[in-house]
Amino acid sequence: MNSLIEQAQQLRLWRPLDIQFARMLAAPDEIAVMLACACLSADAGDGHVCLPLSRLLPEGLFDGRYPELARRAWGLAGEPSLADWREILLASPAVSDGTRPTPLVLDNQRLYLQRMWQNECRVAEFFNAIRPADLADEAGIRQVLQRFFPDGEGAPDWQKVAAAVAVSHPVSLISGGPGTGKTTTVAKILASLVVLGQGKRMRIQLAAPTGKAAARLSESLGDALDALRLDEEQKRLFPPEAVTLHRLLGAQPNSQRLRYHRGNPLHVDVLVVDEASMVDLPMMANLIAALPAQAKVIFLGDRCQLASVEAGAVLGDICYFAENGYSAARNQQLARLTGCVLPPCNDGTGPAVGDSLCLLQKSYRFDDGSGIGRLANAVNAGDTAGSLALLHAGRDDDVRYAPVRDGDDYRRLLEGAVAGYRDYLSRVGANESPAVILKAFNRFRLLCALREGPFGITGLNSRIEQALSRAGLINPPADSLAKGYAGRPVMIVRNAPSLGLSNGDIGIMLADEASELRVYFSLPDGTPKAVPLSRLPEHETAFAMTVHKSQGSEFLHTALVLPNQLLPVLTRELVYTAITRARRSLSLYANDDVLSYAIATPTQRRSGLIDRLRKGAAG
Repeated sequence: MNSLIEQAQQLRLWRPLDIQFARMLAAPDEIAVMLACACLSADAGDGHVCLPLSRLLPEGLFDGRYPELARRAWGLAGEPSLADWREILLASPAVSDGTRPTPLVLDNQRLYLQRMWQNECRVAEFFNAIRPADLADEAGIRQVLQRFFPDGEGAPDWQKVAAAVAVSHPVSLISGGPGTGKTTTVAKILASLVVLGQGKRMRIQLAAPTGKAAARLSESLGDALDALRLDEEQKRLFPPEAVTLHRLLGAQPNSQRLRYHRGNPLHVDVLVVDEASMVDLPMMANLIAALPAQAKVIFLGDRCQLASVEAGAVLGDICYFAENGYSAARNQQLARLTGCVLPPCNDGTGPAVGDSLCLLQKSYRFDDGSGIGRLANAVNAGDTAGSLALLHAGRDDDVRYAPVRDGDDYRRLLEGAVAGYRDYLSRVGANESPAVILKAFNRFRLLCALREGPFGITGLNSRIEQALSRAGLINPPADSLAKGYAGRPVMIVRNAPSLGLSNGDIGIMLADEASELRVYFSLPDGTPKAVPLSRLPEHETAFAMTVHKSQGSEFLHTALVLPNQLLPVLTRELVYTAITRARRSLSLYANDDVLSYAIATPTQRRSGLIDRLRKGAAG
């Protein structure tokens, strides 16, 4: 077993943590249990919620990438069948079927960490709960929806349908791609609720998984609400800004404890959670546990985007049922409320959560002539040939494909970054205001998939910095230990609640009136906030950032750099998410083989949530 462990570590299939976890739960002679524990721990590290027992058979072990090693590991475990695996695991004191407290739970042929099993059960129970629609004032709802969506009769206006779903139900999930009007829709939903409340006090809270996403929600929702005809008394019901989910729940520094939970619920009547695709399973479980019974909750997101870096893909799993259509009763309700002719209803066998879903299907940003829109759709559909055909045709003014095959191509990539950042750095050199500089910086961003290497953020940030220095746009200090230079963009990598800064926030180093360097961050209302270098929390240079960190942001011009080798991190969702950060222009630096691999590789997050929702519908 030791040689197997050593080889699995060398191949980076198991981390030292996975091996230590296995040895802690299994006796030295329990090879099979040890193997299962190590695989479960490794999968948990990759964001999976559970380990299906089929993954412990030779064809499933190590993702099928190392068949000889897999067969050897299976042999050491005693060559167990699926039935054998169940018997072996349940015989271990570390494993139960959930009826008694054990570190691991085996449920429906899936092995879970105890806490993940509890979280999945809690989330499934919440979304499977049958909640009657609130139609006490159906005529009033229809009238208010008609006020805010006056052109929604006849063919489905999915924004109006989404509003009807949210206004008439305690729980709603609204998914849509870029430019489908999620923020506009939720602004009208909140306005509808306020109007229907007729002056009643209503505690509305806005939240998002990250500080950046919360700031963007505050800004975009504020603009959308300003466009609606609400009086001053109604406007006062809306919160001034969104908060992160951690702040909403009262997360304690260096602790797993939360201020708000089932025993101390949130003081909220309406909760809007944006960028819900980034909400992991434990956070979702904590959030729904803290919701008061009477609260209305609205989840917004894009089910096709990257899931959280942590465990699970909750929004994607729940939206699996969106294609089923509504139940007959719900279909009739929504048709009456909206005046829209909806697609045929389902056969009544879908889960209850299906009546809480709505997919926004029309993009108001990307029309039929948009290269970015057509490329995003092709990638999302897994159409490798179609995506490459669009890129190689070169007919779209808003998309530029630059294959990276050699050193000259890489230098052109760096030249593109210099061109992209020239405008904001020229403004730094001209001593323009921090607000203007921050706005200019956010017009262009270079995204990548990796952290390390020449195609990762460490290598790209270093090389871009050198290229900008050669171009005379920045003047970094010769001493690498020096604190920085004017124009340096930095990303916060650790939450600093006392400063109002969150992991992922980006600021720019600029000299103040006394020629002292400070880092300026943009507040939700667009005004800059200065932080002295001496108080700046842990941070890194941010000319290049990962696609994961870019979620919740948009840039006029986005550049995506993919590595020149096939890696598991390269997925369809990563490419789609990067493409849809671009509003007007996209530059894609990659080679055909790597891009084809990524488009053909959908993200897989193993969980039992879809089955739990489906079984809940079956009773």
